[in-house]
Amino acid sequence: MRRVRDDVPGAPVFDARVARKGHLLSKTCDSFNDQPSRDAFVADEDGCCRRYGLNAEQRRASAERNVLGLLAAGGNADNLAESAGHFGLDTQGIGAQQAAPKLGRSIG
Repeated sequence: MRRVRDDVPGAPVFDARVARKGHLLSKTCDSFNDQPSRDAFVADEDGCCRRYGLNAEQRRASAERNVLGLLAAGGNADNLAESAGHFGLDTQGIGAQQAAPKLGRSIG
């Protein structure tokens, strides 16, 4: 059995516990494969997140476009990367959020 590295400073570990925590967040991201779900998110983001059962931490991170917060709230990096367009982010924007804490600044 392969040992999981959980001692890398600043690196979130995605394990079964985190996957369970973020199950509804993953379902929300998966729903964006359908145009009506994307339209519903754009029209009423918080309502869409509530319908999928996202908790307050997940809804707040979504509203703030805080990808690192979504990861901490159980988000799956692959799902979030696919959904980043809904947040007006591209790969550079996600990378900037990851670098900002190391640089001591906020990226909005």
